[in-house]
Amino acid sequence: MRFSSTLLLALPALALAEEQVPLGDKVKGWFNKAKDAVSSAASAVPSSPIGAASGKIAESVQHHLTADNWKSVLTVDPTASAPTTKDWLVYITGGNVTCFGFCGNVTEAWNKSVPALAATPKGPSFAVLDCEAEPILCNSWSVGPPSIYYFQIPKPLADQSAPAPTARYIPLNRTKSAPEVAKDITGLVVNKEYENTPPYEGVWHPFSGFIQQYGLAIPFGYVFWGFSKMPSWLPMILISFLSRSFMGRRMPQGGAAQPGGAAPAPAPAR
Repeated sequence: MRFSSTLLLALPALALAEEQVPLGDKVKGWFNKAKDAVSSAASAVPSSPIGAASGKIAESVQHHLTADNWKSVLTVDPTASAPTTKDWLVYITGGNVTCFGFCGNVTEAWNKSVPALAATPKGPSFAVLDCEAEPILCNSWSVGPPSIYYFQIPKPLADQSAPAPTARYIPLNRTKSAPEVAKDITGLVVNKEYENTPPYEGVWHPFSGFIQQYGLAIPFGYVFWGFSKMPSWLPMILISFLSRSFMGRRMPQGGAAQPGGAAPAPAPAR
């Protein structure tokens, strides 16, 4: 009975204390509770089984390129009879640093496209180059994500003669939705839309470019990677320092008159 009386006397005090809480704090508390409930519900929802299955299939049929293995991966089946050509579809991707976090839709589209393309008769082989993990290789090829490199690699003949591999560099639109990008990637193989892109034959060609033939690709890759890590203010300071040094060398020393200039005026007589 005493407990009940004490409880009844405490209720008005609790109500008064509740009324003293500002309305903004009440709303904030309700909002935090709702946000926690939504977060818990979202974390409890499993990821799409279709997307997960597509990603697993894509991983099982593609090769990950590195600076050490790409030459041994991008080759022709040794059991195939010459003359023959092997097509390779290389997806160039990245992360927050190299792709600014905008490669998510394109990667999703790639994972959904690869299983369908892998089932295509005489379809290409697949590889992935992650510029976040392999910045030196990406810089040695002078490529950036998201993009596709479509290679057609011929098998050498008995005398080891073979034309240079054909390379087509195809940038992907990272502002499109995943289904739209998947349609573009699928069209490259199914409709041979890669032929709409002219072959690249410049100095950055991964197989036959000038810097690749003379073994300069990896050193150039390190140089450009180093420049990408350089703070934006450092080149301006270096340019300012060099310009001041250059101009200082051209200035006359000790105030001497320059050739062809007027002679100094004589001192006034005392």
